[in-house]
Amino acid sequence: MDYEINKDTLAIMPKSEEESRVLENDIEYDVSMPTLSVIERSCEYFGSTYEGRYVGTKNISGITHKSPIIIEDTNKIIFFPTTSPNRPDCVWISLNNILSYEKGKRKGTSKIIFKNGNTLDLNISIGSLNNQIMRSSRLKYLLEERQEKFK
Repeated sequence: MDYEINKDTLAIMPKSEEESRVLENDIEYDVSMPTLSVIERSCEYFGSTYEGRYVGTKNISGITHKSPIIIEDTNKIIFFPTTSPNRPDCVWISLNNILSYEKGKRKGTSKIIFKNGNTLDLNISIGSLNNQIMRSSRLKYLLEERQEKFK
């Protein structure tokens, strides 16, 4: 199954090296693509490439590693990785759908609470998660500032 990220997508998680689990507001999908391929395909679906979006993030915000990616700019659909995107355990999270987050029960883990009430436990420290959310939020702010100039 092919899949494009949309406003209801909460997270893209690795299931195996060649499969991903997609979490949406009301449903979960298994897709026959690695997580990074889902991100790449979604960028292309909305008229760009992953590499182009990566360079755009770098130019807008100066972020060069574990970069948040603007999947679709009109609706400001932004996803960020929990680790290097090239690692097989990388999870991609939707910035737009996060309600809150907190330290996990085990050391080095975090918990995300999405706007629809779903939760997701992650193997990422609260400090790293906070950093990724702050960097993604800054990217969103800078994008909005640039778009405002053209209204």
